[in-house]
Amino acid sequence: MVSDANKVEIIPFSAELKEHIKILNLEWLHKYFKVEPKDEKVLSNPQTEIIDKGGMIFYARYNNKIVGTVSLLKIDYAVFELTKMAVSDGNQGLGIGKKLMEHCLNKAKENGIQKLILYSNRKLLPALALYESFDFMEIPLEEGIYERADIKMERNLF
Repeated sequence: MVSDANKVEIIPFSAELKEHIKILNLEWLHKYFKVEPKDEKVLSNPQTEIIDKGGMIFYARYNNKIVGTVSLLKIDYAVFELTKMAVSDGNQGLGIGKKLMEHCLNKAKENGIQKLILYSNRKLLPALALYESFDFMEIPLEEGIYERADIKMERNLF
């Protein structure tokens, strides 16, 4: 039997899919937090704010629907932020987040990225468990990145 995760295809950003990063992220932001000005700016302009600045956006397609997304936002040549990760409510628990994470790590290594960082919140237990399962470690959190962030994690790739 083929598992559902094996039916998930990870595809790169394209202009036709640009709305999906916003739709998927607004779903969880409204559920758990609020949409911050920084979120609105990035989610409304993913081409300008992520792709054009040297970053990457990926989508998870399952049953011909876009059900997940994740981005790698360039901080500098060696460090990228893993950000804007979301899987739609009805598709959680299928291993889609794990598949998105594996894809990001592979792409980061292919592109010579040395370190990934991320910001999260301690009440997002499934997300934190996912990050920890991929060897992300907690590091000190600086102020003023996201209001909702109460934890920062990193993973060295090389």
